[in-house]
Amino acid sequence: MGTSNGSFLDQRLDADALPLAVGDFLMLAAVLTIGFINHNGVDQIFNDPTGWILTLVPFLLGWGIFGVLIGAYSAGAAETAKASIPLTIRGWIPGAILGLGLRASPLFEGGFAWIFAAVILATGMLALVVWRWLFFKIVG
Repeated sequence: MGTSNGSFLDQRLDADALPLAVGDFLMLAAVLTIGFINHNGVDQIFNDPTGWILTLVPFLLGWGIFGVLIGAYSAGAAETAKASIPLTIRGWIPGAILGLGLRASPLFEGGFAWIFAAVILATGMLALVVWRWLFFKIVG
């Protein structure tokens, strides 16, 4: 679906948003890693790195898909916190839901628990919002 202003992806991806993307993925990976360590211990990352990676992938994939679709990496999102944070929230909710669905699937075998759904929705959103708010406070 092209427009005179560029393709769908051209409108959703802007090179100026690259620092936001790097920070988003690092923050989500940190939140998920902290949860993994809380439940399994830090040694488990080294003893079972596949289990750790399989904990990260569904949510990073969900965020990657919906963050782009919603426009969290568009030119507008890279300009101000006021534009960026609402897009982040709107992208994280379906991204986390996709991550939860993938995690509960036979592909990842993580299961599903309502408490985990609430925790990952809240902590993931908090991490993304705080990161983006700090980014714009520091960068200007």
